[in-house]
Amino acid sequence: MKRRDYICWDEYFMGVAMLAAKRSKDPNTQVGACIVSQDNIILSTGYNGFPVGCSDDDYPWDREGEQTKYPFVVHAELNAILNTRGKSLENAKIYVALFPCNECAKAIIQSGIREVVYLSDKYAHTDGTLASKRMMDSAGVKYRRFTPSVDTITLDFRVEQ
Repeated sequence: MKRRDYICWDEYFMGVAMLAAKRSKDPNTQVGACIVSQDNIILSTGYNGFPVGCSDDDYPWDREGEQTKYPFVVHAELNAILNTRGKSLENAKIYVALFPCNECAKAIIQSGIREVVYLSDKYAHTDGTLASKRMMDSAGVKYRRFTPSVDTITLDFRVEQ
């Protein structure tokens, strides 16, 4: 008889997005993304961080003040799109920890992604998120909040001998 306590596709892909977020060096906000084909194949992952070649030690991580991270950080969604290196994303789905900002929404729409699955919408009433939703609605990109059936997924690196 097969196991019954396995995770569903949504939990698997959101788990991959959350694992990707663990790579972010941002001290305040860690966001991950996972792009998946129509037949449940992972096409790419990404997390929020600086562009390749821009040292995490040479750029600011501050949220306020004279120099902030905002002009420099690549968001998880855009990073995942760019990490595909030209693969087709037509009709793909993106799993992301935080609802996409308006700039990422543009990239999602232009790339051919047709569905966004998100965990948090904590900026739902901001102008940027409202713009994201308006553009995605116009472009026919579906979005839905991820509702897990489990609270946690544990990874155990201990190898049985």
